[in-house]
Amino acid sequence: MSEAQPAPSILAAALAARLPDIASLQRELNAVDYLTDEGLATTLFLGVRMQRPILLEGEPGVGKTEAAKALARALDTPLIRLQCYEGIDASEALYEWNYPRQLLAIRLAETRGTHLDENEMFGDAYLIRRPLLQALEHPGPFPLVLLVDEVDRSDHDFEAFLFELLSDATITIPERGTIHATCPPIVILTSNRTRELHDALKRRCLYHWIDYPTPEREVEIVRRRVPHSGHDLAVQATAAVQRLRASDVQKPPGIAEAIDWVAALRLLGASTLDVAAAERTLGAVIKYREDEDLVRARGLPWLVGGEAGG
Repeated sequence: MSEAQPAPSILAAALAARLPDIASLQRELNAVDYLTDEGLATTLFLGVRMQRPILLEGEPGVGKTEAAKALARALDTPLIRLQCYEGIDASEALYEWNYPRQLLAIRLAETRGTHLDENEMFGDAYLIRRPLLQALEHPGPFPLVLLVDEVDRSDHDFEAFLFELLSDATITIPERGTIHATCPPIVILTSNRTRELHDALKRRCLYHWIDYPTPEREVEIVRRRVPHSGHDLAVQATAAVQRLRASDVQKPPGIAEAIDWVAALRLLGASTLDVAAAERTLGAVIKYREDEDLVRARGLPWLVGGEAGG
């Protein structure tokens, strides 16, 4: 089975109309409460308009996954997410046949004395579509966002399969033929750099490193995500989070932890971050026993106020 791709000029025109410039993208992202600097906004803009995959790297918790989700919301288009993990293979990412159902159909046909031909055996009723195939079959007219999350967790073989698939936006299913993407997706890959990715993958992508936001920007993000949180509480909590990042903790807290911490503090009625409040809510920001021991050894006054600890 082969499907014709839309004329590139038509798709390019649709993308240009929806996203004329970087400023328009920043406004759209801001409207869905994702605050971005010009560097990331530029990379996202170019990825969409040039129809090139985007590789986002950075420490865990800086907002890589959220960038893809926010882009989909901003463009009002579906998001399909492929979560990578150790041992993932093509069948789990692309498609597989429902063998138990096929076997049941064969036995049922034998019982009835009828014939089940090959076209029926490999029809839609028995095809299990995984995220990559779902993305390739998206009918358009506007591209969806395909998020390939934590690609560094997969192995080199899967990575090689992935970049060839992304380059051509085409897949061959032996029993059905070649499928071309009717509307190639906007592809965003994320990596926490647990291993180096192959140069061949990087060459196919636009690249951007997402760093932790400035203190002022992080306060603004927290207050956007935790409505009605007081300014002082947001400032104090984000300052404490930054102290943790600058310390020797195994898992530096990301923006998500800062948001969770302020949400927890607000839910408990705290208007400022003091030792008592930190004691009650430490589990919202610290996720390892060893890190909690380290913080308590230095003293919670250090965490909430910045005084030198032991």
